[in-house]
Amino acid sequence: MKLSDFDFDLPEDLIATRPASPRSSARLLVADAGQITDAHVFDLTEWLRPGDRLILNDTKVLPARLSGKRHRDSAQGPVSAAIEVTLLDPKASGTWTALLKPLKKIKIGESIIFTDQFSAVLEDVIEGQGVLRFNLTGSDFDGALSEAGAMPLPPYIAAKRKADAQDKTDYQTVWARHAGAVAAPTASLHFDDTLLAKLTSKGVGFTHVTLHVGAGTFLPVKVEDVTTHKMHAEWGHVSEQAAAEINETKAAGGRVIPVGTTALRLIESAARSGRIQAWDGETDIFIYPGFEFHVADALMTNFHLPKSTLLMLVSALMGKGQMDEIYAHAVNSRYRFFSYGDASLLFPS
Repeated sequence: MKLSDFDFDLPEDLIATRPASPRSSARLLVADAGQITDAHVFDLTEWLRPGDRLILNDTKVLPARLSGKRHRDSAQGPVSAAIEVTLLDPKASGTWTALLKPLKKIKIGESIIFTDQFSAVLEDVIEGQGVLRFNLTGSDFDGALSEAGAMPLPPYIAAKRKADAQDKTDYQTVWARHAGAVAAPTASLHFDDTLLAKLTSKGVGFTHVTLHVGAGTFLPVKVEDVTTHKMHAEWGHVSEQAAAEINETKAAGGRVIPVGTTALRLIESAARSGRIQAWDGETDIFIYPGFEFHVADALMTNFHLPKSTLLMLVSALMGKGQMDEIYAHAVNSRYRFFSYGDASLLFPS
């Protein structure tokens, strides 16, 4: 299984830099029983049945991108340098790992000033990542980060424009609850309160789980033999109630449909025994063709990058041949791609 097997040509102008408005007006490609249908996200009730259950990732994206200044005394007087910080993972010690650009402009022990009240000290550098200790903790830290930080838009959007105030709404799901992600579960961005109410009236159930999406979701696969790729670990939680709801749905003949690859990866991580159970911890599960699914009966997801692990996941669920057909149709029909793009609803044959 080669990396080149998962490549495709994508016109640059199909990469979305803003989401559809309203959220549920995004286009929806439905692949069911080998047939492809063009619809919109607000049509979901036509494709879901009473007793089906959507699995929703309720992680909350942190405004994890910070712009600061490093100040240093020199023989010629004070010298400052601009430092861009992207927070990655909080540690039990109270520090954060972070990407610092340019890393060569700061030394261990030096401070980065973000605002008059908000700063961090570089305590260490490990494998190219900085270890930062902030001067604030708890709710004070949360408030300062909310004020000074920007949404960590994916590289392919950030290359086209800077994050702005609108992204703090757009790049967050309407049910975001538990802060900790540095990337959004983007298929969930298509849902609004009106659509949720329509689905509830239809008899569709909802189960919330939490997977804090890390920056590793954007890391490229660098090995030609994709089976040797190592995934970045992410923390997740499936409650006793969530596991019970999913098992009850399966027993009653309903379909379990994760919204997004993050929700799918989490519930399959919690079901490696063959049946989902409560689960808490880090997962580095890598889903590629040949994977045995124990829980997911279908998937709602956006359109993913060429050669990405997410494209491999879709291939595992739908089969490589049908995945190729789906993506060829999406490109030819000018669906919008990636995090702010359109969606697909995929039912394996």
